[in-house]
Amino acid sequence: MSTPDYPYASPPAPAGAIEVAPGVHWVRMALPFQLDHINLWLLEDGPPQQAGWTLIDTGLGNEATRALWEKIFVEKIAGRPVRRVLVTHYHPDHAGNAAWLCQRFGADLWMTRGEYLTAHAARHGAAGYSTASQIALFRANGLDEARGNSLLKRGDLYRALVPDFPFSHRRLFEGEQISIGGRSWRVIVGYGHAPEHASLHCEALNILISGDMLLPRISTNVSVRPVDPWSDPLRLFLDSIRRYRALPADLLVLPSHGLPFRGAHARIAQLEAHHEDRLAELQAACAAAPRSAAEVLEVLFRRKLDNNQIFFAMGEAIAHLHYLYYAGRLARTVGGDGVARFAPA
Repeated sequence: MSTPDYPYASPPAPAGAIEVAPGVHWVRMALPFQLDHINLWLLEDGPPQQAGWTLIDTGLGNEATRALWEKIFVEKIAGRPVRRVLVTHYHPDHAGNAAWLCQRFGADLWMTRGEYLTAHAARHGAAGYSTASQIALFRANGLDEARGNSLLKRGDLYRALVPDFPFSHRRLFEGEQISIGGRSWRVIVGYGHAPEHASLHCEALNILISGDMLLPRISTNVSVRPVDPWSDPLRLFLDSIRRYRALPADLLVLPSHGLPFRGAHARIAQLEAHHEDRLAELQAACAAAPRSAAEVLEVLFRRKLDNNQIFFAMGEAIAHLHYLYYAGRLARTVGGDGVARFAPA
């Protein structure tokens, strides 16, 4: 399969659902960003006489999303119990309603430990998860004062989008087999996009719920964050998605954004080529003159960036430069202004 194939031409209607495999239902929630939606998955769970649900991801913790959930409770959940809420990773479009759903149904939260603790850190601006810490990292990588001050006005949005979060969880582990609806789902932990992102593979259904790790048409954001300012997340991400090559080539991938698709191997090759192209362009730009992450934004992103986009773009630019540095393709120096710049090794 040379290119991904899309078996569904369009997504479900708001508050609607499409059954993509026996017992696996696709719903979609709107997001108020350029990336304007998230896919969520409702899995039938339990024996027929005790039928219930497992929910995969939750949408933003806002009134618009909860209004859609209310309709789904009536039209799809239909009075059956929600047995667990499984969150792939801590980002607000995935975790925003975890507490609300768990409290409503008396369900347990299932999540990897790294993602669970990061959600709490982000809600409280701890361990570097604050806008001020992020801007300090960006300033050390060349972001000018004016744009830094503009980002400060953005504020710490996480707590607004994840207004509450459970104080306990059932921890997920790499390779763990979870029984959902009488079928086994294997946890695959991935890195680079988030600390310990959980994807789920069901061999019996030939399905991968990929979360944000494997998306059909866009490249997942991979960023350096203040909690680990010297990290190499792009290498972690590429190493993680290569593991999906061990899965069948005709696997149906259920991503968090975009349409379900077949052709995971082809999509992995596309992503590898995409990032290598960007890395080569960055290496060439730094050969012309030492560059900071802020000075290569126009190389990576050929469009005008707003505040929200700059927040993610800076993290991604640092990640690409770090990849080249740790690969020995660039050298890193810090000037008298405290800014890290990269030049040929």
